[in-house]
Amino acid sequence: MMDNKLTKTEEAYFDRHLKLAGFGRQAQEWLKAAKVLVVGAGGLGCPVLQYLATAGVGHIGVIDHDVVSFHNLHRQVLFTPDDVGKNKAETAARKLANQVPFVKFSIYMEALSVRNALEVMDGYDLVIDGTDNFETRYLVNDACVIQGIPFVSGAIDRYTGQVSVFNYQDGPTYRCLYPEAPENCGSCSIDGVLNVLPGIVGTLMANEAIKVLGRYGDVLSGKLLVMDVSGNGFDTFHFSPIEENKNIHSLRVDYAPIPAYDEQEIPSAGQYPDDALLVDVRELWEYEEGHEDGHINMPLHELPQRMEELLGLTDEGTPHRPVVFYCTTGKRSRMAVELVKKQGVEAYAERLE
Repeated sequence: MMDNKLTKTEEAYFDRHLKLAGFGRQAQEWLKAAKVLVVGAGGLGCPVLQYLATAGVGHIGVIDHDVVSFHNLHRQVLFTPDDVGKNKAETAARKLANQVPFVKFSIYMEALSVRNALEVMDGYDLVIDGTDNFETRYLVNDACVIQGIPFVSGAIDRYTGQVSVFNYQDGPTYRCLYPEAPENCGSCSIDGVLNVLPGIVGTLMANEAIKVLGRYGDVLSGKLLVMDVSGNGFDTFHFSPIEENKNIHSLRVDYAPIPAYDEQEIPSAGQYPDDALLVDVRELWEYEEGHEDGHINMPLHELPQRMEELLGLTDEGTPHRPVVFYCTTGKRSRMAVELVKKQGVEAYAERLE
């Protein structure tokens, strides 16, 4: 990172940072010189982006293929009802550019993938992972290890959250903490999440980023901060580097697909068996606002409890017919496919037109 001198406008804007003992002008100029990539502009990404921008990080990249949904609004605080249907990365960057005009934004309206990860991350000083699936977290980890970039990671589940910093100054990687993806992890789409939790966790993630870039404080490298906001519990767990996890020289080709589809990856309805059960996994209020004929409604969060009803098992205990799941973006329908695949069901994910 190269030092950038502050303008008079920036000196006035960051006056309280400049007066802060242990931070001051030098840390503020380091922030201005920094380039940070934020992966995901959802519940965690919104507070991360808000505080990175207002902290004065000079160049912020944001990558997200997803669009704003109405059910996002209670926790994704950069968005309003007028933003529903708009790309999250573009919308968040546009609003923050108006709020903090001396920050540069780079926008990537696509999903992070094996095909683009190394190219997108190239040139950034720090990556912040605010995604909600292990496939992307391992992809971020491996790309950061290859390019020698530290990254901040956060996760949330109902009332609990966690934050850590990986690949920092020869410290542990994400694979040192999680050699394999834990089983039976929750999902906000199924289990719900308290709206303040991503704000708390995202703000702590932004703080870790500012520590790394501004070179102050005790960075959460080799430490996992775990919190339970329902019981006011905060604990820190230590973990050590595993040298073999740093020996990554190329991205694997067998990462599980990220929960999103390109247009060419979604099979057409004509490819499905004629007797397939068509299930709309959106919430009831979404379904009532408009749905396709022949679709039944079964919200994603109800699937675990209604599995037997959904499967329509035969006397032999095998699924009666295949299932095609529908939602607006394809994300929830893909999660539904993953749920029923464990029951041996032939299932497909589709997007509504």
